[in-house]
Amino acid sequence: MSHGDSKATGRTNALTIGLLVSGMAIFGSATPVSRLVGQEFPVLLAAEFRVILGTLALLPVAAVHFGEIARVSKADWIRIGVIALFGMFGFTVLMLYGMRLIPGAAGAVVMSTAPALTAVGAIVFLGESLTKTKTAAIVLAVIGVLALNFLSAGEGGNWLIAGSLLVLAAVCCEAVYTLMGRRTTQTVSPVLIAFLAAALSIPLFAPFAIWQATSWTLSETSMAGWMSLAWYGIGTLAAGSWLWYAGVARASGSTAAGFMAVMPCSALVLSYLLLDEPFRWAHIAGFAIVLASVLLMAREHAKMSE
Repeated sequence: MSHGDSKATGRTNALTIGLLVSGMAIFGSATPVSRLVGQEFPVLLAAEFRVILGTLALLPVAAVHFGEIARVSKADWIRIGVIALFGMFGFTVLMLYGMRLIPGAAGAVVMSTAPALTAVGAIVFLGESLTKTKTAAIVLAVIGVLALNFLSAGEGGNWLIAGSLLVLAAVCCEAVYTLMGRRTTQTVSPVLIAFLAAALSIPLFAPFAIWQATSWTLSETSMAGWMSLAWYGIGTLAAGSWLWYAGVARASGSTAAGFMAVMPCSALVLSYLLLDEPFRWAHIAGFAIVLASVLLMAREHAKMSE
């Protein structure tokens, strides 16, 4: 490889890593923000607002790719439908209901399972190889989860188990979202996938949203509630999906899974900042382990790209 090719590859790797990290950092904000939104809006109505806002935010950038729609295969339409059902509908509902029951820090702990679950899914369902580096990164992610769980013991009250199970189910939906997106981004533009999945999820929420809207009082919602909802749709759904899928298109599913460890870190930090939850220095240990997992996956991606 020439010096010029090496520099170009380095820039490509840096861009891929930047997209994956920023996408997951934005997704991580969904954990504390969903708690704020769930406190002020009926869950299914908030979910409908979220996908409408996300669809509208993605429309201007997705419009330039509308010419691709006629060429989208039946298999890709099915995968986009699965993304809408699990990644948009399932994830949003489960996360909103789950985060009503547990603190943001506890939600971040559960979200830490995402890298391991997604990496295993990529190996089982996408037939990707399990290298020593990927194995080490997955093991570190699991150790980080266990460490954060022990460090968070006693947080969350009586509803900790129920809320954690709902968030864990949301993590499973997130894994499906990533794996289906990995396959679909090979033939369809990432931003178009995000737009179509968001648009297709609007009618999924509509009947439930209309039902809940009948008992909702608009005047009782604060400005902070509306701002949280706006970010939940425009930020976590639109910007997060766009950046994440753009990165996923450039990396293997198991490599991308390693970068999902950024999500719980972002969620935990933002839980301190947005929810005013108590900071614990002991959480630094969990962060260090998760960061090691991300760095290993970044190294593996660079190696595979050589």
